[in-house]
Amino acid sequence: MTPGPAAVGRVQTTLTTMPIEKIVVLEDDLIVQKNLEQQLRQRRYEVSCATTLAAAQELLSRDTVDLLFVDIRLPDGEGTELLRELQDRPQKPLVVMTTGFASVESAVECMRAGAFDYLIKPFSSSQLEMTLKKAEDYSRLVRVNRYLSLEENDETGHELLGRSQVMQPLRQLIRKVASTQATVLIQGESGTGKELVARALYRLSPRVSGPFIKINCAAVPENLIESEFFGHEKGAFTGAMTKREGRFELAHGGTILLDEISEISPQVQAKLLRVLQERELERVGGNRTLKVDVRVIATTNRNLDQCVQRKEFRQDLFFRLNVVPIHIPPLRERKEDIPELSERFMHRFARKHGVRVKGISDHCLAALLEHYWPGNVRELQNVLERAVILCGDSGLLEPDHLGFAPATQLAVTDAPSEFGSVAGHTVAGRALAPLDVPQLGGILPLAELEKR
Repeated sequence: MTPGPAAVGRVQTTLTTMPIEKIVVLEDDLIVQKNLEQQLRQRRYEVSCATTLAAAQELLSRDTVDLLFVDIRLPDGEGTELLRELQDRPQKPLVVMTTGFASVESAVECMRAGAFDYLIKPFSSSQLEMTLKKAEDYSRLVRVNRYLSLEENDETGHELLGRSQVMQPLRQLIRKVASTQATVLIQGESGTGKELVARALYRLSPRVSGPFIKINCAAVPENLIESEFFGHEKGAFTGAMTKREGRFELAHGGTILLDEISEISPQVQAKLLRVLQERELERVGGNRTLKVDVRVIATTNRNLDQCVQRKEFRQDLFFRLNVVPIHIPPLRERKEDIPELSERFMHRFARKHGVRVKGISDHCLAALLEHYWPGNVRELQNVLERAVILCGDSGLLEPDHLGFAPATQLAVTDAPSEFGSVAGHTVAGRALAPLDVPQLGGILPLAELEKR
């Protein structure tokens, strides 16, 4: 593509992230072509020009294009031919058809063939501005929706449940922090509901009309996480067949959730630090600096302070993330919430699976209150779903439906938790030792205990 003035000599430019970057102008009238090119470059777009269908197809074969302005009448054919050809591509650029010989029939034909807009020459600067704004908004919505459509269905609910004493200060803190732009670090054991807190911060924030983009840092392969964060240009690495926006670009104007932030490598930590400090990034394989306007929320099930001491996490990045720390208590510290949570989960899964349930027996509730819940609220959800499925025609949840032995007690060794020592409770990452459990006057065999 023909480089613009700012690209000569590979001079790095700083741009606000835009869903439309590269535009092709297919116009055989050189005066109209140069005028349109100049207006687009003034708006900081990368522009390439062609006067024939063949030249335009050559440009399209070499690079990814976001938008085309296509004249209907061209020396080697009709612009509608290219328009129809583009509709068969997996990633279709937007096409604005232009003509000096407008007619209702022509406009209808172009729109049916897939044109985004139809402009009559000569068109004013304000008409061009309106078309570009519509194209920007449409492209952003399509890309965010494409990302959201790939997300797993969230069946965990969207409400932070519980009325215990430890939950009230948490709700107050969420309401206070949500209205700000501050970066938030949410820490807590696996299954405590860190993502629910992040979504509550988003829903109560001024950015609620913007996108909410999530990336699970632990689930992305090491060699792809930088591309997931910051995007990549076409040809940046093997398999990069097209340009791709990263999660930070998709979150522009909204909120990004960095789930399990402790799992990223030191190299990505350094680049993430720059984004948090400057709100700037470069795509992998790119030389342009893009400005992004995002609010960052990070979660971790590890104690990042200890990770910093062990040199596993950058201290300066920890300080940037830890502007407002939020700690979510484990379920064992708020057992008075278990009856309410169990009731809500029971009805939710009864609707999901089409099961008629009457309630939870007293013995079953006692068993739920006895359990130590190393998997926290997520484990409680799974246990209640199993119980609803197995309760049968009686519709009453009993201890046998829960999937664990209520009488079995587990003792915790002296190994401390990353979030502090909690005597008498099981914590993920700590060794568990079975106690002797009376059964028919004897000791429960270890093999039976492990089986249960």
